[in-house]
Amino acid sequence: MSDLTDPTSDEVSAESEPNPPCVLVFNASDPSGAGGLACDAVAIASVGAHMLPVVTGAYARDTAEIFDHFPFDEEAVAEQARTILEDVEVQMIKVGFVGSPENLSTVAETATDYPEVPVVAYMPNLSWWEDAQIEAYLDAFRELVLPQTTVLVGNHSTLWRWLLPDWAGERPPTARDIARAAGEVGVPYTLVTGMVLPDQYFDNVLASPQSVLASEKYERLDAVFTGAGDTLSGALAALLASGTDLAAAATEALSYMDRCLDAGFRPGMGHVLPDRLFWAQPEEEDAENEESATPVDFALPPHDTRH
Repeated sequence: MSDLTDPTSDEVSAESEPNPPCVLVFNASDPSGAGGLACDAVAIASVGAHMLPVVTGAYARDTAEIFDHFPFDEEAVAEQARTILEDVEVQMIKVGFVGSPENLSTVAETATDYPEVPVVAYMPNLSWWEDAQIEAYLDAFRELVLPQTTVLVGNHSTLWRWLLPDWAGERPPTARDIARAAGEVGVPYTLVTGMVLPDQYFDNVLASPQSVLASEKYERLDAVFTGAGDTLSGALAALLASGTDLAAAATEALSYMDRCLDAGFRPGMGHVLPDRLFWAQPEEEDAENEESATPVDFALPPHDTRH
């Protein structure tokens, strides 16, 4: 029987194709699409990996600010992770905002059960939250998740205030200072973003407690963005899952984030969102040809449904 009529031929062909690397992501649902799982899905797919989303809760937010967050019960989070991990082999775990110390405990237990799987953990700015909730969350993250973390990602000011709250130096802490503080609780590598430089530039530094491994400087854009950190950490996790060297993965993820920001758009009345599909947009010449072409009417016919 030829392959054209063999019903199993497609299955054999599919099995022979290499699977994309899989990234298990713990993060919240974000209705604005700025961050959270929506961001992770596009960023991770853009660099060639497959996301396995574990929903840890949901934001109530728009493109300007976060108003509230509703965490899932930790048993619901644990059941999501356990079920998919029993079926799919993962190459990387990414941790975003999971909403509660209880969910952080679930994340830590999962990472402990799969010690061979590296963890990329992103710490966002939590200033929208109540002080007591922030303190409990940061304490649990430090105690439970950081010892399991391979690469910690965060903005310079966020990591500084969290990991070096008693900093008394005349100058701001360097990326290595922050990496040393993270290293004291078991984090081997820290990617520090948004370090302010003269002449309207930001520096982004990948460091270990012993040395700087990579550094990328980008011009500061004249806009307020939401979702840059999730974009960067998602892309980094996917690149590492594909086997890219850490320093090269950090450099490539930073370049991807910078281009996403450069192509950013404002869907609402709030902040600018990164365009994580900038690479899929038509070139200027193609766009001009599309504009000059005769438009095709794809309007749907009216229906008789009455509500």
